[in-house]
Amino acid sequence: MNRIVRLILFLVLVVGGGLAIGFLTAPGEWYAGLAKPSFNPPNWLFAPVWTVLYILIAIAGWRIFERDRGGWPMRFWWAQLVLNFAWSPVFFAAHQLGLALVVILLLLAAIFAFIATAWRKDRPAAWMFVPYAVWVAFASALNASILALN
Repeated sequence: MNRIVRLILFLVLVVGGGLAIGFLTAPGEWYAGLAKPSFNPPNWLFAPVWTVLYILIAIAGWRIFERDRGGWPMRFWWAQLVLNFAWSPVFFAAHQLGLALVVILLLLAAIFAFIATAWRKDRPAAWMFVPYAVWVAFASALNASILALN
């Protein structure tokens, strides 16, 4: 399989998976009824931000996959993807705010671990995770605030 086909597969997996999970666990009346902090962004912002982040996540994963399929960066890449895809069902579908906070903090740790281990192998891939780390850190604070308020 050539590199371009593998890149397309990464994009389909990450962007397609993320959008599918987002669609299946879309915030509904339950979320609308929760007390939220003053820094809660408008709902329309989440889809475009996550779409861009998912593209960066896919490209970073593909770049690392091409260089070191079995190494620690790739392992942390897979771990963050599992945790990322788990958060929405835990938060929006199961309504488990505390467990969702644990999941997102583990996700943030996996993102930082990816950046640290990818840095030596592929700096552009590591840099692609920086906006992701910032957004997930913000989302962690948001999750914690919603938990505290409800």
